[in-house]
Amino acid sequence: MGKALIIGAGGVASVVVHKCCQNPDVFEEICIASRTVEKCDALKEKLGGGRTKIQTAQLDADNTDMVIDLIRSFQPDVVINVALPYQDLTIMDACLETGVHYVDTANYEPPDTPKFEYSWQWAYKERFEKAGITALLGSGFDPGVTGVFTAYAQKHYFDEIHTIDIVDANAGDHGYPFATNFNPEINIREITAKGRYFENGEWIETEPLSEKKVYDLPEIGPKNIYLLYHEELESLAVNIKGVKKIRFWMTFSDNYLNHLNVLQNVGMTSIEPIEYEGQQIIPLQFLKAILPDPASLGPRTKGKTNIGCIIQGIKDGKPKTYYVYNVCDHEECFAEVGSQAISYTTGVPAMIGAMLIIKGIWKKPGVYNVEEFDPDPFMEALNKHGLPWQENFTPTLLD
Repeated sequence: MGKALIIGAGGVASVVVHKCCQNPDVFEEICIASRTVEKCDALKEKLGGGRTKIQTAQLDADNTDMVIDLIRSFQPDVVINVALPYQDLTIMDACLETGVHYVDTANYEPPDTPKFEYSWQWAYKERFEKAGITALLGSGFDPGVTGVFTAYAQKHYFDEIHTIDIVDANAGDHGYPFATNFNPEINIREITAKGRYFENGEWIETEPLSEKKVYDLPEIGPKNIYLLYHEELESLAVNIKGVKKIRFWMTFSDNYLNHLNVLQNVGMTSIEPIEYEGQQIIPLQFLKAILPDPASLGPRTKGKTNIGCIIQGIKDGKPKTYYVYNVCDHEECFAEVGSQAISYTTGVPAMIGAMLIIKGIWKKPGVYNVEEFDPDPFMEALNKHGLPWQENFTPTLLD
């Protein structure tokens, strides 16, 4: 049916490749491209020989001309960007130049500023409309599935949605004293930034990890959850009409936070360059180099994740509550695709977003977040492709 260019070769990209190969009727051909072509070749060697034809390519995704040349050579129907968020705009530029649809899992970030904002990518909307191609932003889990969950709730259960609490809980244990479950640089930039939430038309800022609650999550039990800013809050505040309050919460163990505090205190999480033995280095990038690769955590990680949305609003003039969530088992993910659940929960939705574009189900010119499309086919695909969801109409609410 179609061809996909997959940019990236880390843990999430590995899941995307596995899932594309599980759906050869849709993904007849794929090309895996990364700065480190050996990682692409390893995936091809592992998964080649099936009905999905696999190519690999060396690619510097910071170089728009290189991306353009590869797109013109391979001629994909869609580009799945699972590289670094810093590279979103160069890849979008290449898609515009070549007239190819675009999918990513995280919004653009400037390398020198830890800032999560959709404005840079939303600015492409008119150009994508004129080019007649689709840019699907944030087709991971959060952002991604959490937006689809909210759109599904809005379509089927609410006349008005008033509050949304997104809770991302990982009860997995990889056995290391300290490691991050996705790219360490992106992860640490995210959680050391100030928190922010939307209420009554305004953004309210909090000190990093200063807001804490305990929430009893299905299948993993009570966990400490901390308020963060996350990019889907920005798009949901725009696209879910009438919403009054949106917050994002994530779990962290005391051990994780203790290590993080020490690293911050000694300057290892800084993105400001320093001189070391005559060279300019960025402490956070050096820290990334010495921490365990998230793609290597799969064989070690046990336990489950629980990510979902607790929603309050009105239906037929009466208050209504709704909780929709997915529970994902790290060991089951590793048995299926060789990755832990954090990579799995991001990679599967990326494949689904690309699949819906190739099939023409989620395809219209412009730049869109996932909640702007019909949620039903995505929700159906989640159940089919490894991320089944559950519903609770009497959840415990967060104050």
